[in-house]
Amino acid sequence: MAPGSWVFLILDDLTLSLMFLHIRTLFQLSALLLAIGLTACGGGPNYTKLQPLPTDVTPVAPAAKKLPPYRVQIGDVLEIKFYLNPEFDETVVVRPDGMISTKIIDNMMVYDRTVSQINAELKKQYGKELTEPKLTTIVRSFAPIRIYVSGEVFQPGEYVVVGQALTLTQAIARAGGIKNSGRPDQVLIIRRGAGDKSEAFVANYDAATQGGDASQDARLANFDVVFVPKMGAAVAYKNYQQYFQQFVNPSVGLSASYGITR
Repeated sequence: MAPGSWVFLILDDLTLSLMFLHIRTLFQLSALLLAIGLTACGGGPNYTKLQPLPTDVTPVAPAAKKLPPYRVQIGDVLEIKFYLNPEFDETVVVRPDGMISTKIIDNMMVYDRTVSQINAELKKQYGKELTEPKLTTIVRSFAPIRIYVSGEVFQPGEYVVVGQALTLTQAIARAGGIKNSGRPDQVLIIRRGAGDKSEAFVANYDAATQGGDASQDARLANFDVVFVPKMGAAVAYKNYQQYFQQFVNPSVGLSASYGITR
C-alpha cells in the first residue's frame, strides 16, 4: 500500500452481526457435541436388570389375591334397600360433608367407611323404629376422582377418572410429559389429609421411568396436586429474564469504524 495513503477499515452492523452469528453457531455446536458425549458416557436409562416383555402369551395383568374393601367417597350414590320394609327404600348421595340423610336419619357420617360399617350403623339407627331391620347398602355409582397436575408439564390441568386413581406416571402422561426445564426426580405431591390438613410428599418420576423402578410409580389419592418444579438452570434463566433482560434495550445495535493513518 502506498505510503501516506489513508486506510479506512469500516466494520458495519452487518459485518459484526455475521461475526457474532458465527461465534454463536460455534458455541451451539460445541454444546451439542458436549451433550452427545455426556449421553454416550452413561447418561441414558439402564434397563438391563428388567425382564424382557413376554411375546408368546396373551398379556394379562396379575390379579391381586385380596383387595381392601371399598370406602365410600363424597359424591357416591348409595341405595339403601330393606328386605321386609320396602317403604323405607331410598337412594341418597354422599354430601360434601361426608354425610347422608334419610327419612329416619337426619345426619349420618358415611365418608371413608366400608359398606359393612354403613350397614351396621343403619341397622342401629333404624332399630329405633323397626324390630331387627334387615337391610343392605349398594353403591350404585362412584364419584369421579380428580387429580391436578401443574408446573413444568406441557398440559397442566385437572384430570378426571372413574374407578382407581391415576398413578404418578399416568398423571404426568395425561399432562403431556415433563418439559426439559422440569426436575423429574423431585416431583411434589400436595395432599389433603384428615381434617382438611395439607401434607407434602416428594416422588421420583425419574426413577420410575429412566431407572425402571416400578415401585416408585405410586398411586395418587383423590384431589392430589402433582407439581413438577423447575430445574436450577431454568430458575436462573427466569431470574435473568425478570431482573436483567427486561431492562436491556434490544434495539441497541453494534457498529464501529476505525481510521488508520500514516
